[in-house]
Amino acid sequence: MTIAQIKQKKGKKKTDSQHLWFLHWLMAAVFLILFATGFYMADLPRDVAFRGHFYDFHKTLGVVVMSILLGRIFVLLRVIQHKYRRRFPKFTMEWFRTFAFHTGLYSFMLIVPLSGYFFSNSYDKDVVIFGTGIILPRLFPANEAMGALGRSLHFWLSYTFLATVIVHMIDQKKYVRSQWRRFSKAVMRTRSSKAV
Repeated sequence: MTIAQIKQKKGKKKTDSQHLWFLHWLMAAVFLILFATGFYMADLPRDVAFRGHFYDFHKTLGVVVMSILLGRIFVLLRVIQHKYRRRFPKFTMEWFRTFAFHTGLYSFMLIVPLSGYFFSNSYDKDVVIFGTGIILPRLFPANEAMGALGRSLHFWLSYTFLATVIVHMIDQKKYVRSQWRRFSKAVMRTRSSKAV
């Protein structure tokens, strides 16, 4: 590669579609951590010393993922605007199915963290940012009866969302397989370069 090609490559600006893919995978990683920590926390005994920090971490990630979602929706709207600037999509049954499914996914991305916020506030617990002492404002009043509802909502919405993500992965199995092969090759290249 020549110096001119390197400069040209460095100067290339990322497109909105590339930003959207980055946000897609960033959110996927954060939600994977949220599912894993939530699953682990559910059976954590109350006398475990780090339990409070674990809950704070989980809650903060929920707030972070909602913030990323706002950015993702903004970028998505720009991509849609660019894609359909000249002509509208063909409104086929496949298009409606895809639209409805993705609308459901985006709804879960907002509703699941919000249900966690509701669950936490209802039990008179604050959302503290990564143990910094910065407390986010309460969105819901403390009410223990509502807390039980919040717990149930958060549990069932989370697992329904996880099932929806799995359906999405099955639907996109060719893409998921190609990404896995790409990731495996990158790992193998890294290992072979370290072995030399």
